[in-house]
Amino acid sequence: MSTHATDSVGAPSIEKTPWRLDPERSSVEFNARAVWGIVTVKGRFSRFQGTLDFSSTPAIELTIEADSLDTRNEKRDTHLRSPDFFGVEQHPYVRFVSERVALEGERLEVRGFLHARGASMPLDIGATLRRTGDELEVEAVTVADHHRLGMTWNLMGMIRTPSELIVKGRLVRDA
Repeated sequence: MSTHATDSVGAPSIEKTPWRLDPERSSVEFNARAVWGIVTVKGRFSRFQGTLDFSSTPAIELTIEADSLDTRNEKRDTHLRSPDFFGVEQHPYVRFVSERVALEGERLEVRGFLHARGASMPLDIGATLRRTGDELEVEAVTVADHHRLGMTWNLMGMIRTPSELIVKGRLVRDA
């Protein structure tokens, strides 16, 4: 017998059910402007875990293994993992932890802190949360100034801020 609350049509209640991000059907990506804003470098992280639980504090957590970064350019990825950027040997995880969460219809507004490279910064995120059967579909997009996390390496001013951060995927009931 399930211990999760359901709504009037028998689907799990969004606010009363703990959810987890299904990494097989989800993505954590970023876009950064480079070459003086002419080119956009796109990347993704392949290993991460996330939760959404309105009855918990924090309500949202996302933990990313920083060394799973992939921009499809091995030399660039090695540099991004170095102390100039993520410093993955000393700081293996990038984390987002919510401070405030508000759901109105399908719109989720989140305030929290992004932690990377031994630093943190506040972040506001707008997301869409849609029911798909017994699961939820999420799409969250925000921008972050990576300089605030100490990622200031910038040969000849080629890298522009802010970077765009995108989380898309499926949330399933957390057993």
